[in-house]
Amino acid sequence: MSLKRLLTIALPLLFLTLLQQGVYAQTKTISGKVTDSKDGSPIVGATVLVKGTSSGVQTGADGSFTITVPASAKTLVISSVGFASQEISTSAASFSIALGPDNAALGEVVVVAYGTRKKSDLTGAVTSVTAKEFQKGVINSPEQLLTGKVAGLQITTGGGAAGGGSRIRIRGGASLNSSNDPLIVIDGVPLDGGGVAGSANILNTINPNDIESMNVLKDAAATALYGSRASNGVLIVTTKKGTSGKPKFNFNSTLSLGQLTDKVDVLTAGELRSLIQDEGNESFLRLLGAANTDWQNQIFQDAVGFDNNFNVSGSLGKKLPYRLSVGYLNQEGTLKTNEFDRFSTSLNLNPKFFDDHLTLNVAVKTATTANRFADEGAIGAAVTFDPTQPVFSGKEEWGGYYEWLQSDGLPINLATRNPVALLNLRDNRSNVFRFIGNVQADYKLHFFPDLHVLVNLGVEYNEGEGRDIFDRRSATNFRTNGRVSEYRQMKRNQLADVSLFYTKDLSSINSKLDVLVGHSYQDFLIKNYNFAAFGQDGRQIPGTTPNFPFDEPRYRLESYLGRLNYTLADKYLLTASIRRDASSKFSPDTRVGYFPAVAVAWKINEEFFRNSNTLNDLKLRASWGVTGQQDIGDFYSYLPRYTASNQTAQYQFGNSFFSFLRPAGYDPNIKWETTETYNLGLDFGFLNNRISGSVDVYQKKTRDLLSTVPVAPGSNFVNLITTNVGNIDNKGVEFVLNTVPVRTNNLTWDFGFNVTYQDIKITNLLKQEDAAFTGIDVLGIQGGTGNTIAKHVVGYRPYTYFVYKQVYDPETNKPIEGLYEDLNRDGVINQSDRYLTQQGAPNFLFGINTQVNYKRFMFGLAGHGTTGNYIYNNVNSERAAFRNVQNPINFVQNTTRSYFNTGFFNNQYLSDHYIENASFFRLDNINLGYTVGKVLQGKANMRLGVSIQNVFVITKYSGLDPELANDGVDNTIYPRPRIYSLGMNLDF
Repeated sequence: MSLKRLLTIALPLLFLTLLQQGVYAQTKTISGKVTDSKDGSPIVGATVLVKGTSSGVQTGADGSFTITVPASAKTLVISSVGFASQEISTSAASFSIALGPDNAALGEVVVVAYGTRKKSDLTGAVTSVTAKEFQKGVINSPEQLLTGKVAGLQITTGGGAAGGGSRIRIRGGASLNSSNDPLIVIDGVPLDGGGVAGSANILNTINPNDIESMNVLKDAAATALYGSRASNGVLIVTTKKGTSGKPKFNFNSTLSLGQLTDKVDVLTAGELRSLIQDEGNESFLRLLGAANTDWQNQIFQDAVGFDNNFNVSGSLGKKLPYRLSVGYLNQEGTLKTNEFDRFSTSLNLNPKFFDDHLTLNVAVKTATTANRFADEGAIGAAVTFDPTQPVFSGKEEWGGYYEWLQSDGLPINLATRNPVALLNLRDNRSNVFRFIGNVQADYKLHFFPDLHVLVNLGVEYNEGEGRDIFDRRSATNFRTNGRVSEYRQMKRNQLADVSLFYTKDLSSINSKLDVLVGHSYQDFLIKNYNFAAFGQDGRQIPGTTPNFPFDEPRYRLESYLGRLNYTLADKYLLTASIRRDASSKFSPDTRVGYFPAVAVAWKINEEFFRNSNTLNDLKLRASWGVTGQQDIGDFYSYLPRYTASNQTAQYQFGNSFFSFLRPAGYDPNIKWETTETYNLGLDFGFLNNRISGSVDVYQKKTRDLLSTVPVAPGSNFVNLITTNVGNIDNKGVEFVLNTVPVRTNNLTWDFGFNVTYQDIKITNLLKQEDAAFTGIDVLGIQGGTGNTIAKHVVGYRPYTYFVYKQVYDPETNKPIEGLYEDLNRDGVINQSDRYLTQQGAPNFLFGINTQVNYKRFMFGLAGHGTTGNYIYNNVNSERAAFRNVQNPINFVQNTTRSYFNTGFFNNQYLSDHYIENASFFRLDNINLGYTVGKVLQGKANMRLGVSIQNVFVITKYSGLDPELANDGVDNTIYPRPRIYSLGMNLDF
């Protein structure tokens, strides 16, 4: 880190620290212990605040606390979730406080669309996960904090790449061709859903250490105020804010080591020699080398990482609470040459003015990431490359690496390349800068204090650039003397929200009312820079001249919204909302969409069990609403337009070549995809919420799907077009249970689990009936030309596998090559005998977590899994055939051990033999923590922790990993490592 950057960070912190010394010169110290009034057990994590401020501390593992307060402070407020708050005078220096149960137990405030609500007043399906409940261990990207924690939420990492991203699905998604990713809102700013050039995962620019809570909005009642982008659910991220009082410092550091625990099961060099000797021919036997190379060992490594974070929070005087944090993460990938660096900062300011009538929240987050991307093609090459050959050839050609060569000494065009060379002779590096900032103002009118004026002005700015260099010695780009290509992209997202919020307690009719009306405007601009590619000799590679130096696609959203919340007798709740969205992605005739929602709730416990000591929460919820989808890649698909051809498609006149303009396909009537959602839920809590949870039943009906479908020849300028056609029905059940089986003075045990059932079916794919239509082929696979392994078919789940039914030898139980069942009994095996079976999406999702606190020790486990999901094993279907071992163009490849289960000579890509049950359970995390207590002569509190991630997986799947971030095709995933970490946390 440069001296300039260090000074930039250190000087403001030093200034803030020195400034505090004069502000709180006269203080007093108060200590005490907080216990449960029922059994006297300590309450861990209770909050102790100076009344009227946000200055406070939390109780330790034994329930004790020590707080330094201004001499003028008169009252402390002690609170904990599930307990009634209590106020005490600061007249004494030591206290023992016993908290009683809070029968409402639900005063916790939850962030929802355009505001907050008490948990007890929620009418929609919302799950809030706080920092205390996040996944533990090495977390490089925020979404991974939620793995297995929320019913209906599926987080699937794309593999083990450093800084890699995840696939996020809330209730299975709602679309076929449009995005199924949820809308992500950070501190009130809805983000641009796509990535940026140079980043494998744009979410990794957010430091997980800065996050206070993550709220998952699942049904239409909760999401409809985000209208056009809410069909796939909403994920609201709230970052940590400042607190009043003296500055409080925190430093935490984590050191980690990632190791692979498994590899693709391929033949050793000796086994391959024996196979070719027994079943091959002499010419290929002569091609074998004398080495014994484990290519997977050659490309993978133990990956070291460290994550350091420092933050300070406090206030300047009594008017400007602040929190400032800086973080630096360095993470190696287990694939050699893969590395990820992130430097992040976060600043939150939360001042109040005019006797607390004006509240400002200023949030600024920046991140600079540096990536070195490994050539992940090396993973597949390591599975396939001949293990009898050495890594190095002993010659200077091709960088000294062994390659398969023709008789003229040039590489065989279609031969597998040396995996180590693929990594070492390619250098792909990028730098990405991200800025997210906004100012939120809440002005309570002096002359009408029930009315608030709310303003939210925000911007998200992303810029990524990089250079991808193939060495001139590489066998992949030798004909152009290497290859140097650049990429660069800028994205800007500007937000302006203005709204009025009215709240009123109507005591005369025992009611509460609040109303929100607002206007929102969001402008999305993308600037794509286009570059020619060059060889390392500086010569431009033919055919790479861009038509334009850059292009600037842009779209805008303008919205009006309104919401009413009404509560009667604190028992009956009503929420009604509507949003009107206009998107420039659609024509003026179709661009406006209306998205209403209504929800009701009944607090049954307040009706019948108000004085019960056993039942403290029982609430019935019901909701209906409509949300939208406009996330299509083409911003101008409704417009007739022309595009210029590139250098590979030009007309020649004499010695000159000219680009031409060709019409693009378009649909002038394209419009919103809409999803109608019904939800029925029941929240419950018993024994002071020692047993609590919820049950939700939902149904989602998506209409006017934005689908890419074939069109009749001559009816448009293309043969495939994105238009509104098709319907999907999605229904499911979610169950959540959280318990505290044991709570004593020294021991607390928490245990929770969630399970989700989901069923998604296509109900329509055509605008007009067509008896010849059999569905849409999807899921391309490696092997053959144009092969697909699945279909979208009415009455079935999306991405249902479409295969031949394999016939097996009854004696050996091995599949008989090329022999399939004649399902239609016409005496011919052809496409008509393929059938639909299974799918990549699971029927059930589940997650478990447990934590035990004993005195100063903490031990926790967390895991998740799925059932009913299947995988097409493309690793075996592509590689486990003898024809690939003895490749006809005169080179040898390795095979997986699956070959001995089939004995196939030719690939049987479309056999159902390769459809495998991929149900699994993964133990995500084991963690152990210890609170050391006071260190550094009593100036700091220390906590230590160790954890193991990706502990084990239980599955019947024969491949490397049953958990895929795609729709069901396994082809050499970047393996997920097991990660061992050691962490330290200092508060001072």
